Amino acid sequence: MQSYDITVGEGRLRVNLQATFTGNGINILLTGGESPHIGAVVVCMPSSTDKESPVLKSEVITVPTHREADVARPMAEVVCGVTRQVTVVAAGIHIDQAQGWEIVALSENCNLAGRKLCEQLEQIDM
Repeated sequence: MQSYDITVGEGRLRVNLQATFTGNGINILLTGGESPHIGAVVVCMPSSTDKESPVLKSEVITVPTHREADVARPMAEVVCGVTRQVTVVAAGIHIDQAQGWEIVALSENCNLAGRKLCEQLEQIDM
């Protein structure tokens, strides 16, 4: 198994991505802000073997009142699309009294962390 730790942002806008490539799937824990937790879990799987036009299927479980699926689902779908591996993302990010610009910044940091992970995963033989 290979593990990856990626941190993007600083202070209350920092997000942490911990990923494990098991050889037959990728498990990602995405946390951040002031109170890391689990707010959503997404499982994404390829339903075709065509890398040029991947067809993906996602299942989402969200804890009531949480919005982490907004960052977890796209991350799972991008990673799954790039790697063609079953991908799980468990996400929980919270900052107290978040301003709109802070939510945008956290989302951008999550996207950047996901792109960095994809760059690293593309370097290994799957």
